[in-house]
Amino acid sequence: MAKSQKIAPSIGGGCTPVVSRRHLLQIGGLGLAGLSLPRLLQAEAESVDIPPQADACILIFLNGGPSHLDMWDMKPDQAEGIRGEFSPIATSVPDVQFSNMLPRSAQWMHEATLVRSMHHSVNNAHAAAVYCSLTGHDRGEIGGGAKPDDYPAPGSVMAMLRPSDRSIVPQVTLPYITKEGAKGPPQPGFFGGFIGRGYDPLFVLKDPNQKNFSIPELTLLADVSNTRLDSRRDLFRRLDETVGKTVNDRGVIGMNDFQQKAFDLLSSKATQAAFQIADEPATVRDSYGRNIYGQSVLLARRLLEAGTRMVTLSWAPDANATWDTHGNNFGKLKNTLLPQFDAAYASLLDDLKQRGMLERTIVAVLGDFGRSPKVNANAGRDHWNHCYSVLMAGGGFRRGYVHGASDAIGAFPSRAPLIPGDIIATIYRLLGVQHNRMIHDLLGRPHRLVPSGNVTNELIA
Repeated sequence: MAKSQKIAPSIGGGCTPVVSRRHLLQIGGLGLAGLSLPRLLQAEAESVDIPPQADACILIFLNGGPSHLDMWDMKPDQAEGIRGEFSPIATSVPDVQFSNMLPRSAQWMHEATLVRSMHHSVNNAHAAAVYCSLTGHDRGEIGGGAKPDDYPAPGSVMAMLRPSDRSIVPQVTLPYITKEGAKGPPQPGFFGGFIGRGYDPLFVLKDPNQKNFSIPELTLLADVSNTRLDSRRDLFRRLDETVGKTVNDRGVIGMNDFQQKAFDLLSSKATQAAFQIADEPATVRDSYGRNIYGQSVLLARRLLEAGTRMVTLSWAPDANATWDTHGNNFGKLKNTLLPQFDAAYASLLDDLKQRGMLERTIVAVLGDFGRSPKVNANAGRDHWNHCYSVLMAGGGFRRGYVHGASDAIGAFPSRAPLIPGDIIATIYRLLGVQHNRMIHDLLGRPHRLVPSGNVTNELIA
């Protein structure tokens, strides 16, 4: 990636910016940058005119391609080289079965919508498949990393069109900026893209399972007191007022909103408290799983409870590291992947239900594609974009509903096929955003929010 296109500031590692987020916010660099890049700070003024059924979303992205045939679309009556090594078990919905590796998740099917008829055009390039699954922009087998002209991530769209009404970081992505291969570039679909770097998420790249987990970037530097911070806030307010009277540019005029959010983020007790995961009871932390993914899901719940609109969890440091099970598919699923997912997903739904939050919170479990019906010579399954499954719960999705079906071996949809844009459009609809509205890039050019796909009303309660 070119030096001028470095990705967003992050917390805890990954692709490090030239200037840290903390320093940008505290020395006013955000505002100074806005004077030279006013379009970067442009705020959309268009109203959201759909009554939302959900206020927030946790998007769990099983990066690499989870095996639908070994999770929630099993084919136990097929030959050995297709059916796999796991057994189906009953769920909380009659006649719907999950893998025996997902016992806790199975007991939450009555709260969920399961789609077994997903498909798209990308089979080889993880990056393009991830991007399609998160944005609805299917560019085919065009790989590569994140680019400035990409469609924006769902969290970026929500930060622009339906920002949080509380003093809290609006969107977070954790625990990785997933790469396209161990030494590859960051995958697209997780950034602000053509609406600007100002809508990139806050990347939290530290392991919440570590005893010393903390977010020093959200605390004041030793030499910046609250008094000095208030003085700088007032300085930039007065500067923006002066500039706004002489420059007819929405980006410049709107700078104060972004500066205000920056200052609020630094001084927000809600943001700082949300990251204090050590305050959770040990029993709760244990239920999610004492690993980076389980604790990241728990942290996502804490952030939403504090008012964050969307948290995206990318379940892999790179595309080939976790769910890309070309070899030892059953061993990886049995020993690590499915137990970790089962604990985190079921505990999240349990927590949200107990707190009265599930009705207004979407939990979406997505992936870039599925795995091949035929088990390969390495006891693995290969990429399979022709048919796969996704799972959603809460936030207005139908309860206990299975949409569509795959054929006898899970190779192709046999009924009611859907594409990723249909899922993303439906999520936007429940969050109160028109999927077919226009959003504008930094040059003012219009783009349909979801370029390919429509709301699927059958998925909505």
